[in-house]
Amino acid sequence: MTNEQWRRLLAVLGGETFTPPPAAFIIDSPWLPNWAGITIMNYYAGETKWLEANLRAVNTFPDAWFLPGFWSEYGMCTEPSAFGAKCIWNEDEFPFAEKVSDDIDRLAMLPAPNPHTDGLAPFVLARLRQTEPAIKEAGHAIRFAVARGPLNIAGFLMGNTDFLMAMRMEPDKTHALLQTITAFLVNWLQLQASAFPTIDGILLLDDVVGFCGDADFTSFAKPYLKQAFAAIDASVRFFHNDAHGLVCAPHLADIGVNLFNFSHEHAMNEMRKHAGDAVTLLGNIPPRDVMAQGAPDAVRDRVSQLLRELDDPRRVILSCGGGMPPGVSTENIRAFLSGVA
Repeated sequence: MTNEQWRRLLAVLGGETFTPPPAAFIIDSPWLPNWAGITIMNYYAGETKWLEANLRAVNTFPDAWFLPGFWSEYGMCTEPSAFGAKCIWNEDEFPFAEKVSDDIDRLAMLPAPNPHTDGLAPFVLARLRQTEPAIKEAGHAIRFAVARGPLNIAGFLMGNTDFLMAMRMEPDKTHALLQTITAFLVNWLQLQASAFPTIDGILLLDDVVGFCGDADFTSFAKPYLKQAFAAIDASVRFFHNDAHGLVCAPHLADIGVNLFNFSHEHAMNEMRKHAGDAVTLLGNIPPRDVMAQGAPDAVRDRVSQLLRELDDPRRVILSCGGGMPPGVSTENIRAFLSGVA
């Protein structure tokens, strides 16, 4: 993000409104490589193609905010790889981290990885170090420390079904695993912030919290999310959960979250009632059915409808109800932005 975009983001979080309202998108490897005309493998394999794709996005859509912006990532593999997960790579498919074990006894004994040396974490930082001069030359800066959330990582290490069962069957050992994961996350977020002084935000992504009931969320998710978001003193504490979002919404402010991206299945006004007035909402156009598969006019009309139906425009940033999905065209993004204007 540019300095002006960052200033405006902080102003929106503070309750200021703008005309037209801001539009922002989470962009990463499910969408960006193919939109830029390269394979997913080439996007990951070297900093040149990765940088070119990100620069092309910010230059093509200067009126959009891209969050976290210049995201150095390897799909879902970065954090699980540090715990020893086998990562599966194909030329033009999203990579996948295989589970380490379905044995909670074994996983509860895992040591916390070292983000300086373990898995793909060092490669994330190396890419940013190599490209930071070009990012700055383009007028942007590295703004966010980014990680998958604790339940998301646990779900990859164990498999989501076995992990959710372990919450009920082996709660103490599940807590031990989550404590280890969170200790790693705190170190990982702090390492990113220490490497890049321009970082003043945290982005955590965790859809597995959407599969928890109230009691399980309060016990197994809330304390670890709160600890992770407190890893650094950040002005922007951004949480993404585009599974069921109402379970976490009432707790967001207490966790420290002040920016929330959630599923399009929850209406903006409904989410406001659950999340409260202190949290900025990022959404809420259906990513696949409208952004990717709709005609430009349908995208524009849906954005206009969203604006008309808003009860309160404060602390709202227009976006997808989730990250930018594969297949979204340049024309549809421009239609979205024209609907905002």
